[in-house]
Amino acid sequence: MNNALRGREGEEKAVAAVEAAGMEIIARNIRSKYGEVDIVALEGETIVFIEVKAWTSYSMEDLQYSIDIRKQQKIIKTAKYFLSENRKYSKMTVRFDVIFVKNNSITHLASAFTERVL
Repeated sequence: MNNALRGREGEEKAVAAVEAAGMEIIARNIRSKYGEVDIVALEGETIVFIEVKAWTSYSMEDLQYSIDIRKQQKIIKTAKYFLSENRKYSKMTVRFDVIFVKNNSITHLASAFTERVL
């Protein structure tokens, strides 16, 4: 299975898990000049930007290292872009989650990272 197909399958599993958790998906695959956010969801008064990682041959610890500070900054900048384009969400609490998909195992890390002031 190639990486693109694995990524799509992982994202579909993540979407199902997010919806099963009672969150409302409002956007997918948001792209900006800074990067991409896989899923944007609402959970109450919180807008959640979710990065999905789907791998088969690595451990969960390896997956966690795949979202380094540079990747986090790209996600944060893309989230800011989304909020600037969708002002109705701009006053909401913002959260950054990561969902790891390995085969049929799904691990959802809520508040996986926050915006850092550098």
